[in-house]
Amino acid sequence: MALEQRTQTAGPSGSSPAETSPASAASASPAASSASASRPAARPSKRRSRAANAPRILFLLGPAFVAAIAYVDPGNVAANLTAGARYGYLLVWVLVAANGMAMIIQYQSAKLGIVTGHSLPELLGGRMRKWSRRSFWVQAELVAAATDLAEVIGGAIALQLLFGLPLLLGGLIVGVISMAILAVQSRRGQRPFETVIMTLLAVIAVGFLAGLFVSPVNWAEAAGGLVPRFAGTDTVLLAAGMLGATVMPHAIYLHSSLARDRHVARGGPTLGAPLPLAPDAAATAAAASPASAATATAAAASAAPASAAELIEPRVRAGVEVAHPHKLVARSAPAPAPAAEAEGTRAEGPAPALHGGRAPAGIRRLLHATKWDVLAALILAGAVNIAMLLTAAANLGGVTGTDTIAGAHAAITAALGPTIGVIFAVGLLASGLASTSVGSYAGATIMAGLLRVRIPLLLRRVITLIPALIILGAGVNPTWALVLSQVFLSLGIPFALIPLIRLTGDRMLMGTFANRLPVRVLCWGVAVLIVALNLALIVLTISGGLGD
Repeated sequence: MALEQRTQTAGPSGSSPAETSPASAASASPAASSASASRPAARPSKRRSRAANAPRILFLLGPAFVAAIAYVDPGNVAANLTAGARYGYLLVWVLVAANGMAMIIQYQSAKLGIVTGHSLPELLGGRMRKWSRRSFWVQAELVAAATDLAEVIGGAIALQLLFGLPLLLGGLIVGVISMAILAVQSRRGQRPFETVIMTLLAVIAVGFLAGLFVSPVNWAEAAGGLVPRFAGTDTVLLAAGMLGATVMPHAIYLHSSLARDRHVARGGPTLGAPLPLAPDAAATAAAASPASAATATAAAASAAPASAAELIEPRVRAGVEVAHPHKLVARSAPAPAPAAEAEGTRAEGPAPALHGGRAPAGIRRLLHATKWDVLAALILAGAVNIAMLLTAAANLGGVTGTDTIAGAHAAITAALGPTIGVIFAVGLLASGLASTSVGSYAGATIMAGLLRVRIPLLLRRVITLIPALIILGAGVNPTWALVLSQVFLSLGIPFALIPLIRLTGDRMLMGTFANRLPVRVLCWGVAVLIVALNLALIVLTISGGLGD
């Protein structure tokens, strides 16, 4: 809101004070005219504008850094170290491609939340019937559970490396600390939670980048690893695991909620409110018939200029009837809502604000800041992932026992010294703590959107901690469990990605902010690549090729 108040002082169109109309220039005094003519106007104005916008953009950063934790979780550590130790620099291209795809996907998720004022799970829940919605929630919940499994196990391994604690006890400690982190979000709000997570992300970056600076990396071979290729079925399995560890479904679901909660004005759309209709879609539907045009005109005449949401009735909008609290059913020629019905719907609760109550110019500024947010966060996450693989390729090739995180840590310590080993373990611990907290947050978002059920974050943390503790107590190889969890996550990506692409390209929902054809083609190309890799993984698994 403070951002909007500052931009409104510049003029109704968001122009800077230096941009004046001819009429205002003609009415200016000769002294003012000569003063303005004596100095350049365009370039200094642009520089001042950029300098003024920089603090605003920095203030708006944060949601993408929380989502980026999913890209540097312990599952990434297991997959990247395994790939580097076994195949050297061969699969560098997988991380580069996956990180590029992640930038596209995460921006689309954040854009959906900012423009519509609803999270991806909420929008999906509003378009599904009861049993479809519950079935979809089951697979999304399994994805979240697999994520949490990897994160708790990774944190437990880190505590064992640092302090020699048993894995089961380490898992309990990770769960307790993650509860404390989630309590920050529950009691203090999103901004303090973002600060905690971004601090842990900085620790993660130091922990995994430190070894790269003292490793004997063969940069020529690393550059050769940018050429896409495989070397047998096992590399396909590893590539799928690396992809699942990088482009994570729960981060796709979560980012739309993080961006919505941070940027959409209070009093805007809330869970259970009817979904918004894009302004240009409303205008198109209003032009479909004289009756609907008259309805839209009457609504516009009675609306205040600062409240675009009031142009749309709570239950019956131009071209859309809310037949279900979450489901939009299009119709060609709607009839105006009776006064009694309209009054009754207002009594149920306020109508959702159009685009979160923000004008299109404000949304564009938020989307511009979001691009920088996503770019900065995922460049950092991508650098951390590539550093892991390069460190493993330079130090772990041909070394026995590096098929586990503990063995890889021992080899790194022997090759690079105990200081790097401790820093690596601290980074792994920070990764487990941050990612398990974000994973629980994502699971709560998924449940709230698809089932319309909210449970306390701390209670959810206790429930989802149980499967990880069972696996740790059963003595299952933790690194093996981590890698397989990432493969499972790779199979869940299309269920989040395909609906996201469809929704962000829907003009009825997104209005003028809907993706244009080149962006839609790019997004669908990303989806096809991911689905093709997953299908290859399934075929290889069924055929038994992975066991060769």
